[in-house]
Amino acid sequence: MTSVPAPSVRLGSREIYYGWIIVAVLSVTETITWGIVYYGFPVFLRPMEQDLGASRVAITAAFSVGLGVAALAGLPVGRWIDRRGGRGLMTLGSCLATALTFAWARVESLPALYGVWLLMGLAMAATLYEPAFAVVVSWFRHGRRDRALLTVTLVAGFASTIFMPIEAWLLERVGWRAALTTLAVVLAVATIPLHALMLRRSPMPLDGRGADGARVTVPGLTLGQAARTVVFWVLSVAFFVSNFSTAAVSVHLIPYLIERDYTATVAAAIIGWMGAMQVPGRMLFVPISVRLGARWMVASVFLGQALGLVQLPFITLIGTALPFIVIMGASNGMSMLSRATSLAQIFGPRHYGAISGAVALGANGARAIGPVGASLLLLGLGAYPAVFWALAGSLVLASLSVLVAGAGVTTDE
Repeated sequence: MTSVPAPSVRLGSREIYYGWIIVAVLSVTETITWGIVYYGFPVFLRPMEQDLGASRVAITAAFSVGLGVAALAGLPVGRWIDRRGGRGLMTLGSCLATALTFAWARVESLPALYGVWLLMGLAMAATLYEPAFAVVVSWFRHGRRDRALLTVTLVAGFASTIFMPIEAWLLERVGWRAALTTLAVVLAVATIPLHALMLRRSPMPLDGRGADGARVTVPGLTLGQAARTVVFWVLSVAFFVSNFSTAAVSVHLIPYLIERDYTATVAAAIIGWMGAMQVPGRMLFVPISVRLGARWMVASVFLGQALGLVQLPFITLIGTALPFIVIMGASNGMSMLSRATSLAQIFGPRHYGAISGAVALGANGARAIGPVGASLLLLGLGAYPAVFWALAGSLVLASLSVLVAGAGVTTDE
């Protein structure tokens, strides 16, 4: 095996591995992109309804279309990054996101909004967590990879906290169209140059060749090899169930709590605090994961989400939503990290982008259909408690399936 020297940069008298520069760059660009592209939509939902004269269902369906396209694009995006790195793709993605945000500010009809968000799905696929994680995995091996991924998600976890108040302030003062135009400028100035100038290929390319053309050993299964293992399909279904449940709860929790005599303000605050609990959940992820290992960690995350859901039918008897907030919020925070780290550890980093993109096809697709799917479950089961029990049972089954799937393959070094 040929070793490849690790690139570094000198800051003062200190040498810093360039992978950590990549982490710092992606922490900034992920926070900004999530904050503007993803979290901006709900802030501007009501004024879009008024200006376009469309129902809330019709408006939010455009957002779901974008999420669905992002899920479908995950696999080709992952393959691209495996072969060519993330610099060109993420730069183009930021350019597209900027142009589409300008266009979003100028839509005058519902079809135009759908057209913007259809293409925005491609921009999200090229700029959000999946490509960022693929870049990070290519730069770090198992010993430091979890901490690198944690850093990106920990910083980007504040995207809604930072940007939603700013967007609401802009909305109040200049209206939603001028607010989006301003945010498009921020997106362009902050993300395009960082991606174009700071992202580099890993010193150990995932095609198995070093910078000098010599062969290097990079462990990992191809997507085809991974797809022939039971654990790949178990994880794919399990993360679908997990994201479906999370999306369903995020949309249906407020009407359920109002039915249980909570005020709308308190119900919204519960969701807000549940989101805030994702940050400490992610901070606990690395030390717990080191002790449990990837498969047990993933199973524990699904079990934690189930334990959160089973409290909802009894929330009036419990008398407080605090245990639900802590357990569900922390588990949700760990879920994204557990997907990234488990796939890299079980299947290896060499073809991580393609494998992650394939799993994300279901996981991110569940985020798009979860709210509607939960509504259909409500119609079929007749009451919210039955929906929560069904989702919790599915998560317990997912947790057990991950453990029973067997050792599978562990190709990471």
